Amino acid sequence: MFMSGRLWSRGALALVPLALGLACGPVQEGEAPAPVEPVADTAQPLAAPGFAELHHHMFAEEAFGGGWFHGSYTGALADCDGGLPESDHARVRMDLSNMLNLCPNTGGVDLSGNPILKALFGVGGAVGSEFIGKIEGTEGDTGLHLGRSKLNTQWPRWDTIAHQQAWEGWLRQAHQGGMSLVMVSLVSNEFLCKALPYQNISRPCDEMADVDVQLQMARDFDARNDWVEIALSPAHARSIIASGKLAMVLSIEVSKLFGTKNWSTELDRLHALGVRSLQPVHQLDNRFGGAALHNAIFQAAQFLENCHIDTDCGVTTSTMTLGFDVYRDAAGNCRNTKGLTADGKALVQAMMNKGMLIDVAHLSERGLQDAFTLAQANTYYPLVISHGHFREVMNPKLADDEKTTPAWVVRYLRQTGGIFGLRTAHDEARTYTKSGVANNCHGSSRSLAQAYEFGRQGLKVPMAFGADLNGFIQQTRPRFGDHGACSATFQAEADAHARQQDVAGPARLGTGFDEYGLAHVGYLPDLLKDLGRVGANTTALSGSAETFLKVWERAVNPRTGMADAAADIDTTGVATYVDKGTREAQYPQICGQSYAPDSKVVGESCRFKEECISDACTASGCNSVGTCICDQETDCASSQYCGWGLNSGKCQPKKAKGATCLYGKECLSGTCRWTLTCG
Repeated sequence: MFMSGRLWSRGALALVPLALGLACGPVQEGEAPAPVEPVADTAQPLAAPGFAELHHHMFAEEAFGGGWFHGSYTGALADCDGGLPESDHARVRMDLSNMLNLCPNTGGVDLSGNPILKALFGVGGAVGSEFIGKIEGTEGDTGLHLGRSKLNTQWPRWDTIAHQQAWEGWLRQAHQGGMSLVMVSLVSNEFLCKALPYQNISRPCDEMADVDVQLQMARDFDARNDWVEIALSPAHARSIIASGKLAMVLSIEVSKLFGTKNWSTELDRLHALGVRSLQPVHQLDNRFGGAALHNAIFQAAQFLENCHIDTDCGVTTSTMTLGFDVYRDAAGNCRNTKGLTADGKALVQAMMNKGMLIDVAHLSERGLQDAFTLAQANTYYPLVISHGHFREVMNPKLADDEKTTPAWVVRYLRQTGGIFGLRTAHDEARTYTKSGVANNCHGSSRSLAQAYEFGRQGLKVPMAFGADLNGFIQQTRPRFGDHGACSATFQAEADAHARQQDVAGPARLGTGFDEYGLAHVGYLPDLLKDLGRVGANTTALSGSAETFLKVWERAVNPRTGMADAAADIDTTGVATYVDKGTREAQYPQICGQSYAPDSKVVGESCRFKEECISDACTASGCNSVGTCICDQETDCASSQYCGWGLNSGKCQPKKAKGATCLYGKECLSGTCRWTLTCG
């Protein structure tokens, strides 16, 4: 799923308080009881070992006409040029304002209420390129990004959206770390392609043309590697995994699915080439149905398709919605009026007839209801959400999005015997009090643990990863280091939380994940480990490949009725959200800025000496940034001393016997002899 989660998060407006429980969504009070199939004994050993990743854009370097990403999925990776003006990646055209001329009533649209649209269309692409990669706590890697050009030290990291995260070496690393099944999504978006510099794209902007290129890349990748294989059926996938290889399932995620061609013929063609899953709808409404609202940039894209402006409910700004026909639901949230069309229902039925996996991740809420009705009519055919957030546990800014998944939709998944791919980019989550995991590092594995345990204990839904790497979104933050550790919802809280990770643990894994977060697919096993280390029960997630295969087997085999009545969903235990402003007011202030006392060790950046454990900072004045320094030995570790001369204020390692010294504090022995050597 491109551009969800954190990306463009500052554009969310008119937030509405979150309503919990099943009452927010439709209920099926009139449903006749259906027979429930017996649940497999969870104590049985797993037939297919390993975990599953349900949403991976391995070949997305060829999305958007091939004009956005730096770095190939194969071959050697290299540094980039940092997005200089004539760069071949990470930037949109200098001026996008003429795109609005496609609609004759553009002059009546006030874009100033939304910073995203203002940046892209009102100020021009040069500013837009800089803007789109920046969120709280990161300088981004789009536009000019000279500080993010060096491979392995500056990219990739958790906030990468324009540099490769799916290199084949990293995929193999994930496989060796326990991932036995991956669903690779062939993806593109015509609007984003048309926003790129003309010289950067390698073909005309056509989503299905991009899909065909990526499909051939997947088949070539399969042909030349003996450790991975495209799976054509659940039995085939089991055989692949049993042989020690990675099973790859192919899916498609585009808005203009099948283009203008006969969809039935195209479905047959793509199925014959190995595609086993589809999303009927992606970011925009299409001939098959309505898309879930969540992102202002795609509201602009939809507007350029139909020139429609809806004032019944405001999503793009507080007073209007571009492109989509919307209504206000009982909870006061704006939702898409469009469900599955007649063609959409026919497409879903045709997919069911082929035993394909129905991925409803981007369907509108009305589309989800339509899909569930079709699933019921087909003896509860399984529905899949390959990547999503649980609405009830998300912070209000994201929970308002139609794209987030409410408990009543999870009920659909369980009744049909489906599975949920948990998005790994979790931003700030509300505390799930039953998780047993301290929620004190926003955006990290601790936030993900709140959602995962809510899904496991409260919603009781089968889960796998739905990471969406190379998906134009930021990923799981690290808990350590200076690359955005813990969410910078405001700096004082981020600093305090980061210090808590060092003091209270658990300790670092000892891999790049510690300081770079979920930078690429190779770190998925590390994320799984860290989830367990912070206190989540990851047994089911670790064995999610088997869970996925059972879902696929349910699709291709005869069914006898409802898979699970789902009568035990429990949405309690989610703590009340405390606004950032209220939390920030609890911290002391200097120069009008909040800070976390004693949160920085020697060598870390600081604004005020009060932030430093040593109570010494090189910063001077209200708007300067300095470094915490030592002024006595107790400011350093037991194996260090506080330096002097050129190393003044820096903790230095103590010296062994015989090393040159002036003071006893420099020596491990504590003695500097008259010969000026350590004793």
